[in-house]
Amino acid sequence: MKTTATYIFAAMIACSAYTHAATPSVPTVPVSNVSVNQDERTLSVSMDIDASDLSLPSPREIIVHPVLSDSTGNQVNLPGVYLAGRSRYYLHLREADIAAPDTLVRAKGAGIISYTASVPYEQWMQLSNLDMAYDLRGCACSPLDRATTPLAAIDFTPLTFVPAFVTMTPQASGVKNREIKGSAYIDFPVNRTELYTDYRRNPEELARIRASIDVVRNDPDAKITSITIKGYASPEGSYSNNVRLAKGRTQTLRDYVQGLYAFDPSIMHSDWEAEDWAGLRRYVEKSDLEWREPILRLIDSDMEPDAKDRKLRLDYPKDYAFLLANVYPGLRHSDYAVEYVIRTYTDINEIAAVMKSNPSKLSLNELFLLGQSLDPESQDYADVFELAVRMFPNDSVANLNAAVINMRRADYPAAQRYLERAGDSTQAIYARGILQAFLEQYADARNTLTPIAATMPEAADAVAQIEKILRRTSGGNPK
Repeated sequence: MKTTATYIFAAMIACSAYTHAATPSVPTVPVSNVSVNQDERTLSVSMDIDASDLSLPSPREIIVHPVLSDSTGNQVNLPGVYLAGRSRYYLHLREADIAAPDTLVRAKGAGIISYTASVPYEQWMQLSNLDMAYDLRGCACSPLDRATTPLAAIDFTPLTFVPAFVTMTPQASGVKNREIKGSAYIDFPVNRTELYTDYRRNPEELARIRASIDVVRNDPDAKITSITIKGYASPEGSYSNNVRLAKGRTQTLRDYVQGLYAFDPSIMHSDWEAEDWAGLRRYVEKSDLEWREPILRLIDSDMEPDAKDRKLRLDYPKDYAFLLANVYPGLRHSDYAVEYVIRTYTDINEIAAVMKSNPSKLSLNELFLLGQSLDPESQDYADVFELAVRMFPNDSVANLNAAVINMRRADYPAAQRYLERAGDSTQAIYARGILQAFLEQYADARNTLTPIAATMPEAADAVAQIEKILRRTSGGNPK
């Protein structure tokens, strides 16, 4: 792929500015609009040479030619312009001794000369100087004197945007609250509230509740703070009887759990809902029942529960029979929640071990502490911050740090997605700005970063880099 770099030097270079470099016997001429272009094979130079005010004796001439050189002694002379007095000009014409790429111009009336020249590009030219040499010659082309004036310092070193990557420290969480939720479908005899642990599928359902409690109770790092059970009955039958069933069955299940573990009564909580119309609605909404829409309107109506159940049964008997057989049993359930707290970890090795065994026990701050102990270029470092954003997907700090990780490895689409949820902190604004620069949206990046550059050194450095890139790509004048 061909790449091109360009320098344009628009300021007029008047000979009066370089009197320190020229002797009074060597006239120099103003040069303006100096442009240096480089691609893979060629270095090209263009400029305007203003000979409007040059006056030379008839037998004299000045050979004006650019010179490229570097600090190690490399040098190449570009084609010259022979600015000749009258007799010298006609002598060259008769002798035909000025051949391309050199150019013969009569000094009187020369005006502004548009100069262009190209030479094969060599690596040393990447950092070099462009000067203008003036060779004054007299009769018989004898050299009289030489003057040199600088035109430009050339730097074709590839410009790479290398910003600092700034992560953000999460606020240390005071208490790490966690919760396990589930639903148990306990079978009770029809219209009864007594719990039989070996009745139908009760052994499996009760085991599920016990397992949720035991996994926390047996963890030395965890402490149960609350156990809540909420029971539901299904909508068929009278509302008053369903109130009795929901309350009674919930209390029975609560007593069962309390009897197993002898918890402090203050952590045991229960609630009930007589008829789970919300659960019925969720099913109907996703179903393909024949009368789906009118049933949904009926469920959403403000009719009394018994009237609503009666109308559903009488107006839509086929759908009602299906719901009664296939959906209502699932509406008789007991939801439970085990709330607990996890102790704080401060030892990095312990945090690393917990991350491997049970990362859900870690806070965002603990994950950050672990990440800060790792090499930012390592995969382990990236794994920590990606785990953090999976565990805390809506946390702005977790998303910011994940965006930074993805910018480090040049996965810019992923970084963009994370930055959408990274908030509006100074660090997030900075991350959005450097992402724009990585995507070569330099003007936008500068606009994003400039307002925070005064208070954030990393942003100031990034702006300076972007300004340099813009100067290079726009020929010297950032837009």
